[in-house]
Amino acid sequence: MLAVCAGTASAQQKPDTLLLTRSAAIQWALERNPQLEVAREQIAQFRAAKVQAAAIPDPSVTASLDQQPGLFRSSASGQKNIGATLQLPFPDKFRLRGNVAAADVKAAEANYTAIQRQIAALTAEQYDSLLVALRHRSDLTEAQTLANDFLKRTQARFDAGTAPRLDVIKAQVDVAGATNDLISNQRAIADARSALNRFIGRSLGSPIVTTDSLTVPPALPPVDVLEAQALNARPELAGLMAERRGAHSATTLAREFWLPDLTLGVSRDVSGNSGPGVFSTGLAFPLPLLFWQHTKGEVSQSQHRERELAASYRDLEAQVAQDVRDAYSSASTALRQALYIRDDLLPAAREAYRSTAASYAIGGTSAFEVIDARRTLLAAESQYADALASANTSRSDLERAVSVPLSTIAPGTNP
Repeated sequence: MLAVCAGTASAQQKPDTLLLTRSAAIQWALERNPQLEVAREQIAQFRAAKVQAAAIPDPSVTASLDQQPGLFRSSASGQKNIGATLQLPFPDKFRLRGNVAAADVKAAEANYTAIQRQIAALTAEQYDSLLVALRHRSDLTEAQTLANDFLKRTQARFDAGTAPRLDVIKAQVDVAGATNDLISNQRAIADARSALNRFIGRSLGSPIVTTDSLTVPPALPPVDVLEAQALNARPELAGLMAERRGAHSATTLAREFWLPDLTLGVSRDVSGNSGPGVFSTGLAFPLPLLFWQHTKGEVSQSQHRERELAASYRDLEAQVAQDVRDAYSSASTALRQALYIRDDLLPAAREAYRSTAASYAIGGTSAFEVIDARRTLLAAESQYADALASANTSRSDLERAVSVPLSTIAPGTNP
């Protein structure tokens, strides 16, 4: 009975197999990745700070024993005063403090968007890594099948006396190499699946079945169009612009060091020796006799902060443009490589192996030539799988750099 219960519990704890497309994997990552949860909590912190920045100060309540014969002593002739005071900063300071805090919120939201773009690109890369590992397994399985078939034919020729013993040994070594490559590939698949599980917020050992396949991606839009899109859409630029607006408000706030604060108060003697409560109002004026300490202090500091952010913005624009061009160069190169291997290299390698194997069957070539042709074909197929993964991954990175889906931009022609 206990064994049955344990087996049932184990079956209940085993995670279900997840069928994933590339877009579904990205959606899972955007909903469950803990890095995004960290960014969301940071936004919430800045929103709370915004409330605090524009909050009205709490009033203060005081109680005192006045005109008493001693410390902490009360007499009928003394006074027992209770008062409340509210000190309000100049109204414009509320607005400026709110603007500074709102800029921090906008910058945090832009940072969250940037992290989303990065997580999406990295998830697509991990998905493609799993696809290429699975494609390598398919190629290696086919190579193992070919190696076993060649071993059988070589053994048959050796038994018939038309092939030397060395050919059989070479064929056996080739089978062993193909088997070892498959064993190594199993580790690569497990590592890629674990990495993808981490990005989509699942346990690392959870089973995943990919439903997409590696294909040659569409042609890329012109780089000038992509650069213009990136300069309008990159969240880093929007976040830095929000910081610049906040710094400008901070400078204006620093210049208002001379503005008065409003003080409201009420007090009452509760000892019964006086009449009704006494009210008081007033203005607290700062006296900036050493005004240069302010102009050369917090005002100057805030002005230099504005200039720093303006220079940073110009530099970030150049970085964004360079990022787009670098990503475009990588995506364009990877696309050209995939097209070349698909259209030229892979057909030539397949034809070379076919003709070499046919020639060996009639005694026209050696076992070494067949093995070499098969290895050449396997290398070409492996290169094609890597090129497809690189083309799709670099396209995802280009979308991150542009911050706009490339499918929404008119494509150019294949490079």
